[in-house]
Amino acid sequence: MLLSTLQLAVFLFLPPLLLGVIGRVKARVAGREGPPLLQPYRDLRRLIGKGAVYSRTTSWIFRAGPVVGVAAVLAAGLLVPLGAPAAAVSFAGDFALLAYLLALARFVTVLAALDTGSSFEGMGAAREVTFSAIAEPALFLGLLSLVRSTGGLDLTHLLGDGLAAAWQTDGPALLLVALAFFVVALAENARIPVDDPATHLELTMIHEVMVLDHSGPDLALIQYGAALKLYLFGALVVKLALGGRFPGPVSGFLAFLVGQLLFAAAIGLVESTMARLRLSRVPQLLVGASVLSGFALVLLLR
Repeated sequence: MLLSTLQLAVFLFLPPLLLGVIGRVKARVAGREGPPLLQPYRDLRRLIGKGAVYSRTTSWIFRAGPVVGVAAVLAAGLLVPLGAPAAAVSFAGDFALLAYLLALARFVTVLAALDTGSSFEGMGAAREVTFSAIAEPALFLGLLSLVRSTGGLDLTHLLGDGLAAAWQTDGPALLLVALAFFVVALAENARIPVDDPATHLELTMIHEVMVLDHSGPDLALIQYGAALKLYLFGALVVKLALGGRFPGPVSGFLAFLVGQLLFAAAIGLVESTMARLRLSRVPQLLVGASVLSGFALVLLLR
């Protein structure tokens, strides 16, 4: 019970630190000092202290978007075992609800962007839903591969101690799934090479263009929700990579936290060594991730 409460508390407060790790790694690779690790927390506090500005063309949808988006991601976090042996909420088929909750968060963000009436934000929304639709098969096929390998139907079993035995018998397939999940994490969190969260080039912006009209606490909610989403995808990758090698509850939780930091560092290294892909190349990368998950499922079904 104590560990379950602790994993939820860490889920609420740790995710912005991952963004700080990414920024720090990118700065170090570039030979710069870089921002402090706690800079994302300072940014959130600064935004919360500001007022929000709303266009007269927007409706209640625009204001509800950030709130519903964060709520959906928080609900998704209850389904994933975030370091503890079991998730806060677990039932058969909850992995499908996880995907749909993340899709709901994306959906309300797209609706808020379209509610502004701006063709510029509409362009970003169109790109967002297109690339997300291409990335979804990789996520679902990967989850189905875990179902086949572990024999479970809930995320607690799919990402639990049963992975240790699964890695012994289905190691190559699980490795393909882990690689596919990492690519999906880059795409779903608007990271290089799919998108650049720091870009200011209008013709290449995807996610960032959808939130240009948000300000103050609304923008803070969006940035906080993005950090939570990154933490969730990191949990999928880290739990799969650990493969139940730390069966003890305390050692497993500590290994999970270290894995999350390494996951953020890996993203920082990718963004430091790769350039952003052309928009026409992004679907090819996402289809490649689906192929990896598909091959994994084929290996497990043979």
